[in-house]
Order: sequence, then C-alpha cells, then structure tokens
Amino acid sequence: LKSENSDVQAGINIVLKALESPIRQIVENAGVEGSIVVGKISENKSQTYGFNAQTEQFVDMLEAGIVDPAKVVRTALQDAASVAGLLITTEAMVAELPKDKPAAPMGGGGGMGGMDF
Repeated sequence: LKSENSDVQAGINIVLKALESPIRQIVENAGVEGSIVVGKISENKSQTYGFNAQTEQFVDMLEAGIVDPAKVVRTALQDAASVAGLLITTEAMVAELPKDKPAAPMGGGGGMGGMDF
C-alpha cells in the first residue's frame, strides 16, 4: 500500500507493522525466531502461506486446516481498533516497561466453546 500523503503513509506503515505482531508472538511462543518467519511469509506472494507453529514448518494454511474462526478475528480487530482510538484521543498515558522473560510454552488446544456463529 502506498499513499501520496506522508501522514497517511506513516499510518499505513504503522498498521502494516502491527499486523506482524500476532504471527511474531505465536512463533516466539513456539520457540522460533519471529523475524525470520515474518520475513519468509512476507516474501511469499500466496495469501494462504504461513507457519505451522506445532510442526515448525511453512505450509499452505488452508490445505493444512489452520484457519481462525471468523468470530475470533472480528473480535480481535474490533478490540484493537477500540484501544487505538482511546490512545489517539488520550493526552497522557501510563504504561509499564516490558520485562525480559522467556516466551511461554505453546498452550493446549481444544475445548474452545463459543466459536461458532
């Protein structure tokens, strides 16, 4: 995405960088270097190309059956937009500095009710 307006382009760059955060966190939770995985996924032109954190392999996510429920994605985007809106309109904010600690191990799956429409 490109824009002639430098302010709009700055916003685009921020959003594009933020979109890397979920995959980076999933990969680091699996004990793999996030930057390498994000780089390989970004280089690939397929929209369904991704990283299977369980097998630590690059796969076609649809063929591998790795798909997020629409409700999860929609809720995450709505919540992120809500927080971003609050931050934009806030004059001051207090936050904690992140602590250096090892990534948590990958959690167990299954038993996630309420993911249907």
